[in-house]
Amino acid sequence: GKSTLARLIMGLEIPTSGTVRISGSDIGRLSRKELQPLRRKFQIVFQDPFGSLDPRQTVSQIVAEPLEALETAPRAQIRTRVIAALDDVGLKNSDAAKYPHEFSGGQRQRIAIARALVTRPGLIIADEPVSALDVSVQAQILNLLQDLRDEYALTYLLISHNLAVVEHFCDNVAVMHNGIFVEYGLTAQIFQKPSHSYTKTLLDAVLPTPSHS
Repeated sequence: GKSTLARLIMGLEIPTSGTVRISGSDIGRLSRKELQPLRRKFQIVFQDPFGSLDPRQTVSQIVAEPLEALETAPRAQIRTRVIAALDDVGLKNSDAAKYPHEFSGGQRQRIAIARALVTRPGLIIADEPVSALDVSVQAQILNLLQDLRDEYALTYLLISHNLAVVEHFCDNVAVMHNGIFVEYGLTAQIFQKPSHSYTKTLLDAVLPTPSHS
């Protein structure tokens, strides 16, 4: 249900009921041509940094892909924005000419974040963005996402099964069960005093911490 929600928001699937609105527009009713200008406002970072990057493309080509698909800009301008996006995620200018196999998992996820960031969206959907990474790298990527949020006033929709990540990263949380939101509110409030039985079950399954022990 959670990843389906991400696909609905991205306009990759059409809802059977309800609506998805971006900047006031019901994207389910828009044609492909009408949807295209909106797409630069929302991007996605996928779970698997190994599978989400085309191994045949250079980093520069990967990061430039949304710009080339959604905007008409001179190649020199696209190159400048690609380099700026790489710098934002802590990668070097020289990395632009390399291929995905030359990077670690954490570095590949930085490339994926740069690709999402390059159009300067207002919303980034982060679908389990650290679950495929080593624990030692997860905090680095989460801290990077938080720094980018502060710098560019981004909104994230974080999809995660890791409650520790949710508690650390999110201001608000929605709990989904069988495709339905069963609880929504401030993260601290829900973790400290959940009201729905499913939320309580989730939190009880986590090793006790001071916030909900």
